Amino acid sequence: MTRRTTLKDIARETGVHVSTVSRALDPQKRGSITEEVVDKIREAAERLDYRPNRIAFSLRKQKSMTIGVMIPDITNMIFPAIVRGIESVMEPLGYAAIIVNTDGNSDREKRLIETLQDRGVDGIIHTAVLRSAPNIVEVAHQGLPVVTLNRKVEEADIPYVINDEEAGIRQIFELLYQAGHRNIAHLSGPPDLSTGLLRQQAFLAVTADYGMARDDLVIEEADRFEEAEGRRCTQAILSRAPETTAVLCANDRLALGAIDHCTRTGVKCPADISITGFNDMAFLDLIPPGLTTVRIEQFEAGAQAARLLAKILDGHADQVPRETVLPVSLKIRNSVAVPRASKS
Repeated sequence: MTRRTTLKDIARETGVHVSTVSRALDPQKRGSITEEVVDKIREAAERLDYRPNRIAFSLRKQKSMTIGVMIPDITNMIFPAIVRGIESVMEPLGYAAIIVNTDGNSDREKRLIETLQDRGVDGIIHTAVLRSAPNIVEVAHQGLPVVTLNRKVEEADIPYVINDEEAGIRQIFELLYQAGHRNIAHLSGPPDLSTGLLRQQAFLAVTADYGMARDDLVIEEADRFEEAEGRRCTQAILSRAPETTAVLCANDRLALGAIDHCTRTGVKCPADISITGFNDMAFLDLIPPGLTTVRIEQFEAGAQAARLLAKILDGHADQVPRETVLPVSLKIRNSVAVPRASKS
């Protein structure tokens, strides 16, 4: 059986002390060594097929060098970019990510949190959290580092990274208004999620600024951020308010469901109705008519959440802000047009 390469083998190969090899191969300690020496040691380690003994390392550091990443729906296309952003920060620091899918189910979330704890993860980045989330709050209170991403927990000290929901809704509403739309309905996300609530509150705020009476607004709340709910809610909106010329959706999947319902019922987008989304998930430009949406920084959001978690894991929790809000921007495609009444 081939003998496993050790730090001593690399030290002998490079002519440096074993402790120097150890520091050079530790992402958190190599800063004290010149780049030339680090490159020399890493090249030798690769040539000798060195693989670190993670079990020994974990025992020595009292860390597993793993983190948990909790997502609500593995089929949602915004999450691959978010996970890549997390990995871009954590992998160079020596951490591996264990990704789990909650399906938005509280009982499943609880079981998965327990599983991650049993695996000894050093921290959790939670993108699937509800506004009220006793499971993750309890874990955080027990001392496990937690950062929430894309959503936040209310009445808790857990640091979170979210998007500028108000700016996004305001920008997309003003785009519709400037195109001539006055009968603008809101297909809202679930209010038990901060994304659903904050985007609905932003819609109420901007419509008030434009002098629209709250009692005259058409708002339909989805139970989940998915296409089937987009279809159901759009049917409800158009049945309740057939004069609607635009539907401002709380996310892209709801918007795609809205477009699908309209297509099935002979309502053309954007000729008969304008529809907008939020998030700018992958491949939207390939789906007719091309969804106008709010772009969030998906990769950067993951990276930012990982930077915060890394600071906590490095013993600098006092340097981590509770709130981090990332900027958003408009992505204009072909799903918005001047309302038909304005064309005649």
